[in-house]
Amino acid sequence: MSVNTFGHLFRVTTWGESHGPALGATVDGCPPNVPVTAEMLQVWLDKRRPGQNKNTTQRNEPDAVKILSGVFEDKTTGTPIQLMIENTDQRSRDYGEISQTFRPGHADITYHLKYGNRDYRGGGRSSARETAARVAAGGVAREAIKALVPGLEIKGYMTRMGDMEIDRAAFDWDAIEQNDFWIPNGPDKAAEWEAYLQSLRKAHDSVGAEIEVVARGVPAGIGAPVYGKLDTDLAAAMMSINAVKGVEIGEGMAAARLKGTENADEIYMGANGPEYSSNHAGGILGGISTGQDVVVRFAVKPTSSILTPRKSIRIDGTETEVITKGRHDPCVGIRAVPVAEAMMACVILDHLLLHRGQIGENQGTIG
Repeated sequence: MSVNTFGHLFRVTTWGESHGPALGATVDGCPPNVPVTAEMLQVWLDKRRPGQNKNTTQRNEPDAVKILSGVFEDKTTGTPIQLMIENTDQRSRDYGEISQTFRPGHADITYHLKYGNRDYRGGGRSSARETAARVAAGGVAREAIKALVPGLEIKGYMTRMGDMEIDRAAFDWDAIEQNDFWIPNGPDKAAEWEAYLQSLRKAHDSVGAEIEVVARGVPAGIGAPVYGKLDTDLAAAMMSINAVKGVEIGEGMAAARLKGTENADEIYMGANGPEYSSNHAGGILGGISTGQDVVVRFAVKPTSSILTPRKSIRIDGTETEVITKGRHDPCVGIRAVPVAEAMMACVILDHLLLHRGQIGENQGTIG
């Protein structure tokens, strides 16, 4: 594969497989003199780390990140930053029975059809394990954003898991970090979600999810028309996450049900500049940020690796049934939340740098 890099000025290349000795990311284009340590990045990796509770995979990886280059005396040097995360709890034997068989709903069959071979141990590059490298790179992006735009905050949370949906009327930002599902509701709601997920796990099934990620404090004016749109890059970044099947910006698909009088976010002049009556646009108009919250939402399909038999075929074309043994997330959406935050951080930083390079301080003003 040759397409393992994303970004324009802030560029991230991920490498490694689910059951290889290590995986990681090469981060190029980070500004110099940004304070970065392994401990700073570890905070974000710990949010995504497997094996922390009974609602995620029981693969127990410490996900300890090592900085191999690009940082000196705890500050970035402006040169490529190499990040490495060792795999320590692989159980490749769990996948021996599917070495010649394609798992339905998984990338096994497409990888084989394209490349003529595949790493069947946990899915290789198509495994969600690859996203650990993105979270490490996102940690670097967060620190650079902090230096460029103090106060800019990125927060992700689940809004749906199968039949379970959050109560937006009782939305609580502080509750997100207090439960296993990253939902913005209290413990009673989280308990309902847990009971639902555990019933699916016991039935040898899995379930999909919906995740929303918000960037608050994004300055107006980043992004560009047509091919350099902020929402274009955000959509591509989220869609690149394993198992994501749909992305929305702001009102998203629901905008198709609105009238123009309902959808248009009316503009008023406030004490500190333009203000808006609503945010159906998700903080982006014409590919350029408005200064409102940037809101992205995406859907994650159910985990393909399940213990319930599914019909499939072998490499020789014969028919079979597949039961995927091993340790798998009953809902991959849970651990997709910190990945979404990381991708948002990488894209926002990239566009901040692009804006600084083209426009600098010469922005338009109102009032």
